[in-house]
Amino acid sequence: MATYTLPELPYDYAALEPVINPQIIELHHDKHHAAYVKGANDTLEQLAEARDKEAWGAINGLQKNLAFHLSGHILHSIYWHNMTGDGGGEPLAADGVGDLADAIAESFGSFAGFKAQLTKAAATTQGSGWGVLAYEPVSGKLIVEQVYDHQGNVGQGSVPILVFDAWEHAFYLQYKNQKVDFIDAMWAVVNWQDVAKRYAAAKERADVLLLAP
Repeated sequence: MATYTLPELPYDYAALEPVINPQIIELHHDKHHAAYVKGANDTLEQLAEARDKEAWGAINGLQKNLAFHLSGHILHSIYWHNMTGDGGGEPLAADGVGDLADAIAESFGSFAGFKAQLTKAAATTQGSGWGVLAYEPVSGKLIVEQVYDHQGNVGQGSVPILVFDAWEHAFYLQYKNQKVDFIDAMWAVVNWQDVAKRYAAAKERADVLLLAP
């Protein structure tokens, strides 16, 4: 039985219009995300075969493939839930996400400063990548990470809570080569309730994530 499975979307293909059209959601989820799930499972099988045969000639490539496909699966699984057709704006205490709003203000000075940093991080990725808001357990603060491909430039131990997909397959059919326009539009569908739940869960896990006092 496969270790990883493709999760169902939490909404229908048209739920994020006009920010993301149904064709992109269908292709992105059913084809691209599915390919990362298959890639991760296939690589685990190849690693098991290498262990059985004690054949380690391809170990570097297999480990890289596992990191690539598994991280792609994880980031996309977060991505779908980070969005909602009823989202957007900014996190507010009145909406029950005051802890997240306070953490953003403490870590970035203001929501506007955070929004500008994450927008730039996502929009200026060279080639394929992501802009990520993550909880960093050593400092207990939020940080923005600029992720190349799916797994590069990540602080070890940081927990992604909001991800912006800046790969071309996420937007090209609708936005052409205007990545900046897509990232700007993404703010209108951010699901702050989901981000707040991820932030709370990451804080609760901080003690087990830290390896040293």
